[in-house]
Amino acid sequence: MSRTIDAVVSPTQTNTIPADISGQMLDLDEDDDLEVFSKDLTLADGNMFNASMPTSPGSMVNQCKFEEDEESDSKDIFITVDNPESHVTAIETFITYRVLTKTTRSEFDNSEYEVRRRYQDFLWLKGKLEDAHSTLIVHPLPEKFVVKGMVERFNGDFIETRRKALHKFLNRVADHPILSCSEDFKVFLSAQAWELTTYKKQGPGFLSRMGETVRAVANSVRGVKNRPEEFTAIQEYVEDFSNKIGSLDKVTQRIVKEQKEYLEELKEYGPTYTLWSGSEEELAEQLKGVAGCIERCCKETEEQVGHLSDTLVPVLHEYVLCAETLKAVLRRRDNIQAEFEAKNEALATKKVDRDAESSDLGFVWGSLLGKNPEEARHQRQERLDGEIEELKEEIDKLEDRVEWANNALKGDWGRWQRSMRGDLKSAFLSTAEKNVDYYEKVRYKIL
Repeated sequence: MSRTIDAVVSPTQTNTIPADISGQMLDLDEDDDLEVFSKDLTLADGNMFNASMPTSPGSMVNQCKFEEDEESDSKDIFITVDNPESHVTAIETFITYRVLTKTTRSEFDNSEYEVRRRYQDFLWLKGKLEDAHSTLIVHPLPEKFVVKGMVERFNGDFIETRRKALHKFLNRVADHPILSCSEDFKVFLSAQAWELTTYKKQGPGFLSRMGETVRAVANSVRGVKNRPEEFTAIQEYVEDFSNKIGSLDKVTQRIVKEQKEYLEELKEYGPTYTLWSGSEEELAEQLKGVAGCIERCCKETEEQVGHLSDTLVPVLHEYVLCAETLKAVLRRRDNIQAEFEAKNEALATKKVDRDAESSDLGFVWGSLLGKNPEEARHQRQERLDGEIEELKEEIDKLEDRVEWANNALKGDWGRWQRSMRGDLKSAFLSTAEKNVDYYEKVRYKIL
C-alpha cells in the first residue's frame, strides 16, 4: 500500500506548459536539455555559486526584497498598467490598458495622469526610444503575435500575461536615468488618445525612415573591421547567455506542461479509490484515506504549477527576449562604427585622388581632352578639397557618435547585468522555496 501511495504522490518527472504555449514546444533530447546545468557555471565577471552561500531560500528572498525597498525610496515616478478593456470596431478587435502615473518630476504639469493605451502604442514608444538612443538597452515588449496553439487570442490568461509584461516594460523605462527623461515617454504617459495620435504624425516621413534603413543595411553588410575587444567579449557573452537562457526556458516550459498533464491524471486517479472503497468493506477506510491523500496532493501540485507559471516561466522568457534585444543593440553599435570606418576609407581615397591630380598624369590627361590643363586641374583640386573638408566634418561627428554609443552601451551593460542577475536570482530562490514547501507538505500529508 505504501508503494502505491508513493507512486501516486512522487512523480519521476516534472510537468507542463500553460495551454497557450503547449502547441509551440520544441522537442529536445533529454541530455541536451540538462547540459546547460552542467557546464560553465561561472558568470561573466568570474563569480560562481559558492557552497558557503546562505542555504535558506526565504532569507535570501527577503534580502532581495529589502534591497528593492531601499531603491524604491529614490523613485520619483510610479506607473501602473491595469484594467484591460476590449474594443470591437468594424475593422478590428483590440485591447486597451489603463496607464496610471504618479510623479514628482517638475517636467510634468500634473502629479497624476490616467490614460488608456493599446499594444501598438507601446510598440511606438519602444521604437522611438530605440531610434533616439540606439545603443541603450530598451526592455523588450511581449511578442506581438499570438503564440502557436492558442485557441482564443484574447482569453483571460493571455491578456493578464501581456498586462504584466507591459507594466514591467514601462517601469523599466521609468527606472532608467536616460530613457525616463525622453519627451516621447512623457507624452506617452500624459497625452490623451487623440493627442498621442497627433503627436505620432510629427515623426520623420517614410522616405527618411527608408533612407536610414538602407544605410543601416549597408553598414551591416560592410561589417566592422576593428571592433574594440570589450564589445567582442560582450557579444560572446550575449551569445552564450542566449543559448543557455533559451534552453532553460524550453526545459521549464516542458516541466510545467508535464506537471499539468500529471495533475490532470492525478485528479482522475483519486475518485477511483473512492469508488473502490464502496465495494471493499474491509479496505474501505484505507482506500478512502488514499483518495483523501491524493486530493490534498492535487491541491498542492496545482499551487506549485501555478507558482512556476506565474514566477519562473515569465522571467526566463523575458530574458530570452532580452538576449535578442542585446544582439540588436550590438548590431546598431557596430553599424555606427562601420559607417565611421567607411568615411575614413573614403577620406583616404579622396586624398590619394587629390595627390594624383598634382602629378604629370593629371596634366597630360587634361591636355588630351582639349582643356586648359592648369585650369582643369585647379577645378578638380578645388572640388576634391571641398569633398575632403565635408568628409572631415562628417568624420568628426561620427567619431563623437561612436564615442557616445560606446559609453552609453558600456554604462547600460553594467546596469542590465545587475538587473538580470537580481531578477533571475529572485525567481530561482522563490521557485526553490516553493518546491521545498511543496514537498514538505506532500510528505506530511502522506505520513
